[in-house]
Amino acid sequence: MKLLTTALRRGLVLAAFSLVAAPLALTSGPVSADPARSAQTLLSLESRALARVGNAHLKGLVTPVKPIPVAAGTVTGGGGFLYDKTWLSRQPAPEGGPQWRCLAEALYFEARGETVEGLFAVSEVIMNRVSSKRFPNSVCGVVNQGTGRKFACQFTYTCDGRPEHIGDKRAWTRVGKVARAVLDGKATGLTKGATHYHATWVSPDWSRKYTKTFAHGVHIFYRHTWRGE
Repeated sequence: MKLLTTALRRGLVLAAFSLVAAPLALTSGPVSADPARSAQTLLSLESRALARVGNAHLKGLVTPVKPIPVAAGTVTGGGGFLYDKTWLSRQPAPEGGPQWRCLAEALYFEARGETVEGLFAVSEVIMNRVSSKRFPNSVCGVVNQGTGRKFACQFTYTCDGRPEHIGDKRAWTRVGKVARAVLDGKATGLTKGATHYHATWVSPDWSRKYTKTFAHGVHIFYRHTWRGE
């Protein structure tokens, strides 16, 4: 991919410029009444702002997000039954024990903006880990693995220092229904055994080593390449 042109960089730097130019202006003295000098000052500030904005970040601003396919959000389960918005709306109010709550919380804090399909996919990763001998053998064990140890937590929300407040009741009901369905055995096989996933705006080192199996919405899914599994 070619590097961004200077013109494009100048167009995209407006946001960064507003953050950088303001504090610089406060220390650069009064604005000159001479239009030429004012323009020169602005160009200087723009150049300094551009220098502070990485090319990779600017590329991210202009990289188009791939549209979600029309069929996305619909999951085919056993017997060809479709798990979609209509199905979800017909499910009773979700409830369950500690394992259900752990799964619902993980979906809420990690993926509540995803489609039904995306929620099932994230759920699968957790359940695939439960089934693997390399991870804890319970949903709560998987979700809370490494919590409390620096750089060891598996799910960011469990160790980001923020209170785990569930403020969106509608989203909570939605993820709770998916969690209930998954724990009741309505597996989909969407991710082909994925044990890891990450958001599209990050690129962890392990993503270059594991096998990519699925992508949906803002998440990409991978299967670990352990031998014997």
